[in-house]
Amino acid sequence: MSITKRATVFAVGLGLVTLSACGSSDSGSDNPESKSKTVTLVSHNSWSVSKGVLAAFEKQSGYKVKVLEDGDAGQAVNKAILTKDNPQGDVFFGVDNTLLSRALDNDLFQSYEAKGSDLVLPEFRVDQDKHRVTPVDTGDICVNYDKAYFSEHKLAPPTTYDDLIKPAYKDLLVTENASTSSPGLGFLLGTAAKYGDDGWQDYWKKLKANGVKVVDGWEQAYNEEFSGSAGGKKAKADRPLVVSYASSPPAEVIYADPKPTTAPTGVATGTCFRQVEYAGLLAGAKNTEGGKALLDFLLTKTFQDDMPLNMFVYPVREAAQVPPEFVKYGPQAENPETLDPAKIADNRDDWVKSWTSLVLK
Repeated sequence: MSITKRATVFAVGLGLVTLSACGSSDSGSDNPESKSKTVTLVSHNSWSVSKGVLAAFEKQSGYKVKVLEDGDAGQAVNKAILTKDNPQGDVFFGVDNTLLSRALDNDLFQSYEAKGSDLVLPEFRVDQDKHRVTPVDTGDICVNYDKAYFSEHKLAPPTTYDDLIKPAYKDLLVTENASTSSPGLGFLLGTAAKYGDDGWQDYWKKLKANGVKVVDGWEQAYNEEFSGSAGGKKAKADRPLVVSYASSPPAEVIYADPKPTTAPTGVATGTCFRQVEYAGLLAGAKNTEGGKALLDFLLTKTFQDDMPLNMFVYPVREAAQVPPEFVKYGPQAENPETLDPAKIADNRDDWVKSWTSLVLK
């Protein structure tokens, strides 16, 4: 989700504080034996878990969890590949289906079938012959809209990709850079799935002509440019459409004080692309046993139940609990765009290169 630190950014935008694993670290001892009891998780900026849940894992496993955050998902994956011969940690979390082939082709992970993998919903399982990655969460990348803006302007909010190129929505949309941002790339892939190899470039030409604005990452797009978010209101943002997540409206309700009876933002359900995030044991990990324990933990019902309200994503484990706020304010899209991982692998780099030439130059 990517995904920058969605939960924390929502809370900071409202003057609140969320719980995050980033406060966890090793004991600071230089004793090698102490260090062997530290397991390091490398992630994009969206990692978050309730302190009590993490503390229970650390007590039960005997490992202390140290978290290293490396920016948005695209940046984090690229850095992990560049440092794979001397990895920063033991487990990498946050590579999604838009970037998975890049990580696998660069031998970023070693094989490990996490406990509980048999309980992952079948549609999210991948790499079943080698088990190099473990599915952790899923969500939909979609255009969000500012309800107040469209009400005040007596304009119906867009619902589809086609709507976004209509004159009525000129200069209203902000999206993220597809070369550096997971939601930006997901939005590009959604258009490729919708319009095909022969049509997506023409679509983006029209979108550019209709005034789409491109920024580096999700945090800037959502919290500085989007008029519907709490942060955007404070920043006096002027774009009422943003590429974000189907789970963004629930966050706007959950972190508001007082809580509104309805979400101030909505989702254009015809603009969604289904995202799945994975974690894996890094090749060259110094603490493989700790890394395996951490991967097992990510599939426990405790973590999967805790995850939605911390990272604003959906669980992938059977029978995991979905918060009622998600059901009411941010249900998953019924018919999201998807692409076969092999097609993404074969075309992603060329698509991003073409997109960059079309949109940024």
